[in-house]
Amino acid sequence: MTAPADRPPAPPPGRTPLRAVLWDVDDTLFDYSGSDRAGVLRHLRAEGLLAAYGGEEAALTRWRHAMETEFARFLTGELGFLDHRRARARTFLDRPLSDAEADAWFGRYVTHYEACWTLFPDALPALRALTPLVRQAVLSNAATANQERKLAALGIRERFEAVLCADELGHAKPAAEAFGGACQALGLTPPEVLYVGDKLDIDALGARDAGLAAVWLDRTAGGEEPPEGVRRIAGLAELPELLRAVTGFGAPSTIR
Repeated sequence: MTAPADRPPAPPPGRTPLRAVLWDVDDTLFDYSGSDRAGVLRHLRAEGLLAAYGGEEAALTRWRHAMETEFARFLTGELGFLDHRRARARTFLDRPLSDAEADAWFGRYVTHYEACWTLFPDALPALRALTPLVRQAVLSNAATANQERKLAALGIRERFEAVLCADELGHAKPAAEAFGGACQALGLTPPEVLYVGDKLDIDALGARDAGLAAVWLDRTAGGEEPPEGVRRIAGLAELPELLRAVTGFGAPSTIR
């Protein structure tokens, strides 16, 4: 007798069933790069700064450098989230700013950036497909308050039973403690959890090395063979079938 079509298959003998999916947010579910690019270009045009920084592509390169430099300091705990934003403004503009000036300048960018927020087209269908089958939560390196507000604004916060971020966990991906802390918060062991993220090193390899099942979302479809222990998908539409092929789901979702 075959199982009903709406019931997940049993896992192969001896294999731990997957009970939860942990999601990265930025550039996995949420089109951070596209939203940021559109937002910063709107901001720099409004500020009259595009020409001063060499045009669109040169300004965007400078912006990304400032972001990566100062966000790395946030992840190490050297800067708080607000101070890292102030540092991004000062680094990009390459001039001293008071805290109030930096807050105002970066705040004007945020207004443009948030107006451009969008999910990837395959994000919501994937979340919906998994909802009846598996528990879902978020593990992000961004600040908790920021991700909570973002997910709510994008209309998907209710899909997750928890939003777990580096500032509250005390560890950032790819540290095994970040992944382990997220699993512990869900009351699960790492082999019971699958992580989906867009960065091979920070997300997929970090999850694999922490003992989780690892899926690398490679939207570039570059053809690179994934490392051992990592499964690659080119889009989130592939995820439900991949999970069914790998193993069954062991616990129903608590989200309705």
